[in-house]
Amino acid sequence: MKSKLQILTSTLLLIAGLVFLGINPANAQNSDSLRIDDLEGRVKKIEGLKGLKVSGYVQGQYQYGDPEASLNVGAKNSNTEEAFHRMGIRRGRIKFTYDKSIASAVIQLDVTEKGVSFKDVYMQIKDPKFSASYIKVGVFDRPFGYEITYSSSTRETPERSQIFRTLFPNERDLGVMVRLQPKKGSAWNVLRLDAGLFAGNGIKQDIKNRKDFITRLSVEKKFHEMIKFGAGVSYYNGTVYQGTQNVYTFGDAGFIVDTSLTNIGNFAKREYFGVDAQFRVMTVLGETALAGEYLMGTQPGSPSSTKSPNTSAIADYIYDTYIRNFTGGYVVFVQEMGIIPLSAVVKYDWYDQNSKVSGDDIGTLNKTGKGDLSFNTLGFGLIWKINKDLRATAYYEILKNELSQNVKGYDVDKKDNLFTLRLQYKF
Repeated sequence: MKSKLQILTSTLLLIAGLVFLGINPANAQNSDSLRIDDLEGRVKKIEGLKGLKVSGYVQGQYQYGDPEASLNVGAKNSNTEEAFHRMGIRRGRIKFTYDKSIASAVIQLDVTEKGVSFKDVYMQIKDPKFSASYIKVGVFDRPFGYEITYSSSTRETPERSQIFRTLFPNERDLGVMVRLQPKKGSAWNVLRLDAGLFAGNGIKQDIKNRKDFITRLSVEKKFHEMIKFGAGVSYYNGTVYQGTQNVYTFGDAGFIVDTSLTNIGNFAKREYFGVDAQFRVMTVLGETALAGEYLMGTQPGSPSSTKSPNTSAIADYIYDTYIRNFTGGYVVFVQEMGIIPLSAVVKYDWYDQNSKVSGDDIGTLNKTGKGDLSFNTLGFGLIWKINKDLRATAYYEILKNELSQNVKGYDVDKKDNLFTLRLQYKF
């Protein structure tokens, strides 16, 4: 025999369930109150959510830096005479993907203690006959090189190389892209061509009539499930708005200025070439991975910086334009440690902002200075794969700047080494 309390509890639960379904128990016998069509509509809405996928990851980290280090979490150091440390959320990504029929849409947000911002907002239309080919429209990763599109949730180092952070701030841009790749099963499926037109302002609004062209041709091949090889060549052809009449190009004695009034509102050429390669092999020790990229090209910038545009405000372009030739790249080595869930990482990256001048000539030749120095970073660390969703990374970076006795603050190597301890949860 059920107790009175059990009977009362069951009755209340039944009534609550009927209310939740929109059924009045007092009129349950009334067929009109059942609203079969309404219930069917609700079922269809639930079925429509089958195409929705929610994923993301959170990266909490602690950083300890030398007095002049640049940390990625927390406020900058107010005292450049002593080391400092900060903790914070480096990335808090949540990604919504809706896929139905031949089309899909993606919205990705970044949620940290600094606020909420968007990362990806795009739609993608697939070719039903060639499922690997598609058209993408919106804000998404630029199709240049390998490291840009390599997700921060799987990348072995805490941040991308300095050359990519400088030339491609935020990694993303507003544009339209076509991917051409033969369907799976075809012998030509190993080849992939990405090509698109972009605004050139990062994730900001489009403010210029000219568009930047980016393309990458790549190949990826597996051999006996033990070896994986990939390689690619990339090209970028774009422009940067000129905010003043003074445009400097480099010559034998330094920068030479063109002061034509027609320079104002015109555009300086922005052109990059890149090659990349990746190699992975499984051994008794686990996976061994080696990857690298090399870039060269022409970059318009300011007197002290070669960073690419990431703004829609014309006022931010009111500076003299300096056109420089650059080189740079990286090499990274990753080795798993057998049955121990640890991987060792070593990476070297470099960025020479002006490949036509070096050393003490910087600051001596006309108009040369901080924007013409080169930088390199040697990083090494360990990754602990706690489980398939959780991992920890400990990584130390030794940063070096080119020395010049004629550039203030750069006659010695800056004290800017950095240690990062990161815990990531992926869902």
